Amino acid sequence: MKAAIVTHLDQAPIYGDFPAPKPAPEEALISVLASSVNQRVRSQADGSHYTKTPELPFVPGLDGVGRTSDGQLVYFLTRDPKFGALAEQTVTQQQLMFPLPEDADPAQIAASVNPAMAGWMALHIKAGQVVGKRVLVLGATGAAGTAAVQIAKTMGASHVAAVGRNPDKVAALSDLGADTTVQLDDNIALAALPPADIVLDFLWGAPSATVMMTLLKARRDHAAKLIWIEIGGAAGPTLSLPAAALRSTGLTLVGSGQGSLTLADYQRELPALFTALAAGKFVTPTTVLSLSQVHDHWQDRGAARIVFQPIAHAKGVLVCENAFCHDRGFHDSEKRIK
Repeated sequence: MKAAIVTHLDQAPIYGDFPAPKPAPEEALISVLASSVNQRVRSQADGSHYTKTPELPFVPGLDGVGRTSDGQLVYFLTRDPKFGALAEQTVTQQQLMFPLPEDADPAQIAASVNPAMAGWMALHIKAGQVVGKRVLVLGATGAAGTAAVQIAKTMGASHVAAVGRNPDKVAALSDLGADTTVQLDDNIALAALPPADIVLDFLWGAPSATVMMTLLKARRDHAAKLIWIEIGGAAGPTLSLPAAALRSTGLTLVGSGQGSLTLADYQRELPALFTALAAGKFVTPTTVLSLSQVHDHWQDRGAARIVFQPIAHAKGVLVCENAFCHDRGFHDSEKRIK
């Protein structure tokens, strides 16, 4: 089969032939329709993620949309270290497949699940009660942060503050549900941040330390709970925090991500997210490319999320107007000429 193949950890995957997977009795064979590339997938491919790096060579990719052998359209997660999602076929366990509506857009789902899932799982599993709470999203201009702003508002947060670097993107978040928008480099605005009960932190590092201490020092009731949920490390892997900040305030630090969330958590919460995504909520701008272009576009980091389609005959990206390509189950609304 054709696949993206990691042969060296310091190089982008190459496009080539890879042995097709053979499913174990408890596994299903998936014909992959779409799989996205994000920083988590890149860190898997270069060995920098905190999880174990597979033995070379391997196919990267952690999730995607595909069809089972009986034709069912599903979103899937992969766990086999050898056979990831960026291939014509992959294998996964039955409990890691989630049925999708037949009219769901595979590329849009593949692009949007990962960023939306970050905030969705953090708010549903780690935050406790969200209705009526004040939520601050730190790193709100990234795909995951932007989705988190919308999700927090949809879940009933009384106030959503969005903090991010890109001034144009920060301003646009007001239209997506943010009640307050602040540029990360605006020290005056940061000093006047509104109170928060829940922080979704996609940055970590020095910016998070600054915002954390700003919020804690401004609290009238130092014992009031502040749930700080660490989700991403875009600004750095470590944070310097005075011990007194934990002893003298109601600060609670928790993480949300692979390892701290159980399979049961995902099985319980993801179906509702898929329903929302299929209805057009929390979606991420998407650029669809042929898997054959994976090496040249591996590091692309534009406004749109890169999704690769492993269609063997594709040259660039196919286009069909207002139709459903039944041969591969690809909804054409996600296809663009490249």
